[in-house]
Amino acid sequence: MSVEIDGALYPDVDPPAELVTLEDQVDFLARLCAAADFGVLPAPKTVTALLHPDWRPAMDACRLLTSPTYHLLRRWQGLPPLPYLGQQLAYIRDDPNLAHV
Repeated sequence: MSVEIDGALYPDVDPPAELVTLEDQVDFLARLCAAADFGVLPAPKTVTALLHPDWRPAMDACRLLTSPTYHLLRRWQGLPPLPYLGQQLAYIRDDPNLAHV
């Protein structure tokens, strides 16, 4: 399943025409997750495409452990959880309502 490549995710290089190799896919995932973590959300059809089984190897190889978006995509992909190494803000971490989110 092909993913529409948003050129805005590649400000430092020309965006690839296709995501053929595992390395290309991992790079795309890292860029997409980083952007989403800062509020630039991908199109719903992009997320749907990333949940296709063909993306499992790239999703597992990416290992962007500081990204909440990456952990969410892993969960939706059915991959085993990995440790979250991102920032844990005290005002959120200690909120008793966090368990309900």
